[in-house]
Amino acid sequence: MDKGALYRWTVFLLVATGVFLSTMDSSMINIALPTIMRSFSTTLAVSEWVVLIYLLTITVSLLMWGHLADCFGQGKIYILGMMVFTLGSAGCYFSPFLSFLIFCRFIQGLGAAMMMSSGPAIIKIVFPKDQLGRSLGLLGIATSVGLMTGPAISGFLIRFYTWRAIFLVTIPISFLAFVLGWHFMKKSLPGGAKKSAVSFDWYGGMLWTVLMSCVVIFMSHGKDLALYYKIFGLLGFVGIIIIFWKTETKQKDPFVPYLLLKRKYLAIASITVALSFIVLFIILILMPFFMDFVLGYPADKIGYVMMAVPLTLFVVSPFSGWLFDQIGARFLTTSGLVLCLVAILFLCLLDQQSTPIDIAWRLVLLGTGQSLFLSPNTASVLARIERRYTGVTSGMLATARNVGMLLGVAIAGMVFSAFFYYFSGGHDLKEFSSSQNPAFLLAFQTTLMICAVLAVIGGIVSVMRE
Repeated sequence: MDKGALYRWTVFLLVATGVFLSTMDSSMINIALPTIMRSFSTTLAVSEWVVLIYLLTITVSLLMWGHLADCFGQGKIYILGMMVFTLGSAGCYFSPFLSFLIFCRFIQGLGAAMMMSSGPAIIKIVFPKDQLGRSLGLLGIATSVGLMTGPAISGFLIRFYTWRAIFLVTIPISFLAFVLGWHFMKKSLPGGAKKSAVSFDWYGGMLWTVLMSCVVIFMSHGKDLALYYKIFGLLGFVGIIIIFWKTETKQKDPFVPYLLLKRKYLAIASITVALSFIVLFIILILMPFFMDFVLGYPADKIGYVMMAVPLTLFVVSPFSGWLFDQIGARFLTTSGLVLCLVAILFLCLLDQQSTPIDIAWRLVLLGTGQSLFLSPNTASVLARIERRYTGVTSGMLATARNVGMLLGVAIAGMVFSAFFYYFSGGHDLKEFSSSQNPAFLLAFQTTLMICAVLAVIGGIVSVMRE
């Protein structure tokens, strides 16, 4: 192997490590959420902020880090993000109460956003164009390994140790990656466009943060508000959108580069990836609760069953990336979303007599659909975008993906909780007993049907791509 190829694959492994850590962390916390809810004696709406704050932080800061990476270099932002993620993980382990845990998840989210905004752009820089689909497909392996090992590790640690230990396992890996990244990436990757930091749209970034925070808070706790508060909140939300749009259209370098979204291929890729991850995260949030509350599975068993999705990603993603290099994105992405729809419809048929195999093969179908969709969707944009927009475009795609995750978690919590409250005659999930299994299943199935509608919309939009 020549020096150029050795360098490319070394950088690839460092980027893959960041992807692995951030996805493993996400999958571990999903398994731990029921245990954390019991540990702090809180409701689902409060406990899910352990997940929501991580996703919200990533969502509101990804574009900022994408802009700064274009200014100062993707390598520097990526390496710094790895260290911030390490510090956040250590803080989560030592958290004495829920609010501090949520704060440390915010720190973790900052580090993850720095890595996510720069990672695909680094791959674009170091790999030739004819290997882009393949390299992004291989990056999907890191995603799937993180998602695959997360549930198993989390389930084992929760059952035999404590939920705190799930944050401890990432620290040695992330610190080692930081040290190696400092050596291999800090000086060798381009240093950025040397733009002035003053030109960054800080006001637009602040409005974007307020906008996304309002969405999440309303979706998480809106059902508890009186009607006049809901009306006032809706009017305020519309006002922020109008101010945000007017501000962005006047900026030379807007926080959200809306002119890029006029490109059909980027707009379709952003919309479909958001819908795809809404669907995925609704299921990833609800399935551990179904297996814990209705089927009575221990945490480690839940983790093993949930491995079906990432195991499928591990097998299918490289093949999907290779196919993109041969036939393009349209057929692959649309077929993937159709498979997700079929998987959701089968998940609706689960009941109290369902076995682990019944759940696993449905999750395999879901994972296959996601695998066929993700790599071609990302590669279809990065293969066409100009070099000067690589960082911000990577940040836009990651933002769309994390908006999907964020909305998926919020919708799962809000919609499922509302339907469970209705079908159970006014009970909260923290008061659950086996006599409420029928109410749980009705709420579960109704939420999944909403999920199916979103998958249909995603498939229709995906057909429109070139």
